[in-house]
Amino acid sequence: MPGEFNLIETYFSNQQANRDDVVLGQGDDCALVSPPADCYIAISTDTLVCGTHFLASACPADIAHKALASNLSDLAAMGATPAWVSMGISMPEVNEPWLASFCGAFFELANQHDIQLIGGDTTKGPLTITLTVQGFVPIGQALTRGQARDGDGIYVTGTLGDAKAGLDIILKTRLSMQADINQTLEKRHYRSTPQIFAGTQLRGIASAAIDISDGLIADLGHILSRSQRGAIIDTEQLPISNELLHFAQSDILARQYALTSGEEYQLCFTVPQQHQQKLEQQLAGIPYSRIGQITNSGHIVLHEQGCEVDWELAGYDHFKDH
Repeated sequence: MPGEFNLIETYFSNQQANRDDVVLGQGDDCALVSPPADCYIAISTDTLVCGTHFLASACPADIAHKALASNLSDLAAMGATPAWVSMGISMPEVNEPWLASFCGAFFELANQHDIQLIGGDTTKGPLTITLTVQGFVPIGQALTRGQARDGDGIYVTGTLGDAKAGLDIILKTRLSMQADINQTLEKRHYRSTPQIFAGTQLRGIASAAIDISDGLIADLGHILSRSQRGAIIDTEQLPISNELLHFAQSDILARQYALTSGEEYQLCFTVPQQHQQKLEQQLAGIPYSRIGQITNSGHIVLHEQGCEVDWELAGYDHFKDH
């Protein structure tokens, strides 16, 4: 059975070309990197745990994509460009076919976004993956959660609700009668597309931004809390895929999925009216939707067909049983 250093050498080292800003990568006590002088470094860490974020039977390639995509999404929410990533992975035992599949998908996504693995650790234990990503954002241009203002439009990229539907399918709590819809939604749960380009295009336009990891209601709530504002959401404007509509068999249920679905990794952002035209120019070709407006009420109000509704919805909480 290969030891730790053989595993690192075989599966994690020398899998990518060196970025110019990586002075010393894997193989020493620390990595050495050289950031641009005119940028802040954006840093985010996320952990995925078997049994909480994925089942033990999940495809290792899907797990790898989900792990890295969720971290890249945090950089997107700050308007940052990816640069480096470190990985800590624990496994109950060495499983080389599992590692080969995991690393193949991990480096495929990493190379798509020019982010280099520069270090980490492997150890024996429950299956857990922890990633720390780092990226660049020009000084004074980082997107944050705390600058939304009255009258700002509220927007989201992509469609919402598919990840929750995919999770229902994985857990077999709800299924579509159509196998192809089940397969599509399950894939969307694991294979989200981090909105890096949209995030960088929103610099200087968006007043606040966040990625949708715990559900739109919960994550928009973070913006409102930091900005000390409220919001009106027009539920009929929520972007919903045809697959989710078929799956839910109800417009209302589909909209509730869209409001509460975690691990979507789309962006929710607010834009002042004076930047509307620039927004249209900068996000040309990127699917996005206006779903509401920032208010001074201090809470979220949901409107359905022009009337206020109380659906008593909540986002995803990793410390609750599901």
